[in-house]
Amino acid sequence: MSGAIGILGGTFDPIHYGHLRPAAEVRDALRLDEVHLIPASVPPHRPAPVASADARLAMTVLGCAEFPGLVADDREILRPGPSYTVQTLQEIHDENPGRPLAMIVGSDAFSGIASWRRWEQLFTLAHFIVIDRAERPLVLGALDPALKIQCERRLTTDPMRLSRQLAGAILRLAVTPQPISATALRAALAGGVEARERIRGLLPAAVLAYIDRNQLYRSVPDAR
Repeated sequence: MSGAIGILGGTFDPIHYGHLRPAAEVRDALRLDEVHLIPASVPPHRPAPVASADARLAMTVLGCAEFPGLVADDREILRPGPSYTVQTLQEIHDENPGRPLAMIVGSDAFSGIASWRRWEQLFTLAHFIVIDRAERPLVLGALDPALKIQCERRLTTDPMRLSRQLAGAILRLAVTPQPISATALRAALAGGVEARERIRGLLPAAVLAYIDRNQLYRSVPDAR
């Protein structure tokens, strides 16, 4: 059996080290073959992104180039309609029969997956790597009752389960905190020179150059 494929979705509006470094850290810690970073075209559970789908994909490609083993995946950008995780996982599963999939998700997002489309099917398609957010750690007692039952059945502290079975385990993993907010980045990018200087080092230089070259985020109409 080949090694597991990690999957990290998001709007990546813009992509920054708060996405990239944890993805690389998870890959190294769990010895994943690669991690696919998948920008959503039409996220069903949050406001529409500020930058276009093509721009966010281009920034994801540039960001991944800095980290061996991180791969920009364009499938949700190319697929019409809302970007449902269950459809994405099914596609990757069908393309990679016999390879485990590992969905990387923050504890805040994981706590709400009972509202996702066909959410129980997700556990038949992939493992879940849950990254605890300091501001919102995973609290089993606070979960939707159906999700709490799934967690009690599937939680493991054994990373080897990710390679011994194709899907279904939930592993909590601590990574180095990266307190970077895309909302704050967009606000700084819309501000003056001093505001922009403060964000240098929070996202790859190639991504920042792309933003400047294409005049992205020059105005931010709201706090998305």
